[in-house]
Amino acid sequence: MSLGPVMLDIDGTGLTPADRDLLREPAVGGVILFTRNYESVEQITDLVAEIRALRRPPLLIAVDHEGGRVQRFREGFSRIPPMRAIGQLYRSDPQATEKLARQAGWLIGAELRAAGIDLAFAPCVDLDWGVSEIIGDRSFHGKPDVVADLSLEFARGMRSAGMAAVAKHFPGHGAVVADSHLKLPVDRREYGDILDDMRPYERLVSGGAIAGVMTAHIVYPEIDALPASFSEYWIQRELRGRLGFDGAIFADDLSMKATGEYGRMPERAKLALAAGCDMVPICNDRSRAQRAVAALADYSNPLSLVRLARLHGTGHLLRETLLASDEWQAANAAIVQLGDRPELRLDA
Repeated sequence: MSLGPVMLDIDGTGLTPADRDLLREPAVGGVILFTRNYESVEQITDLVAEIRALRRPPLLIAVDHEGGRVQRFREGFSRIPPMRAIGQLYRSDPQATEKLARQAGWLIGAELRAAGIDLAFAPCVDLDWGVSEIIGDRSFHGKPDVVADLSLEFARGMRSAGMAAVAKHFPGHGAVVADSHLKLPVDRREYGDILDDMRPYERLVSGGAIAGVMTAHIVYPEIDALPASFSEYWIQRELRGRLGFDGAIFADDLSMKATGEYGRMPERAKLALAAGCDMVPICNDRSRAQRAVAALADYSNPLSLVRLARLHGTGHLLRETLLASDEWQAANAAIVQLGDRPELRLDA
């Protein structure tokens, strides 16, 4: 059975019979884990193994684990500071800061791979324009070149740990105040102004550092009337065409209120897939997710299957071996020390 285009969540720390039945549906291709699914390192490792055993090829297993506010697993995992804590050091020592970004990416990737998880939705490469509360300190910096440098090293660190990087939120979420979890943000800038937001993606794509991109539920009305997640312009013309990205494209969670005016869940999922997304996460709404899964039972896109297959994690150390390694010791010490620093004002 091949991987379907829908990524789902589960409610608890183990699979129920209903979970198993749903995850075996042809339209399902992945599972995203949340804090509610986590009790301990041992428990999450067992849960991941249980999910992987359901199908061949195994479902993709993902988590939002980028550091700071967005780190779903904490107890038993290294506490990763927000990426702003790394970016604010760049001006004084770019090379040391790039190394820190690479260590952060490696540490996240290595610890998650030790639990069998395929990918983290990271790094966040949105620019810090100083207006978005939902992005804020998740951003490395406000300057495109700094974000490009640090996100490239972060992604290389993840890849060296056996995990694909998924950059987000294309083409850029940092210049809007509204939170797409709550309502549809509108970015009224002209195309030339948005080019800065896309510069980190240009570097990541040209450097071959990322295997995935997540799109933004934001409308840029000067360019297209549809949110980027539903927009052929942003996905096909910009990301695939101008930037030459040939990896997997994820919509952001289709249960967010930003997507509410674009039809019922099956219609939203079909709209995103028709625009060029390869996988559509649908979280925290089991009944609507089931309807989308049923509506996409016969969906197939051979190119998407190839792109998604590249996202499976490669190799992983036993946790005990990882924690005893010199590389983990050095990376953990550097990141812990970084987290203990007082927050400084980010350079403009």
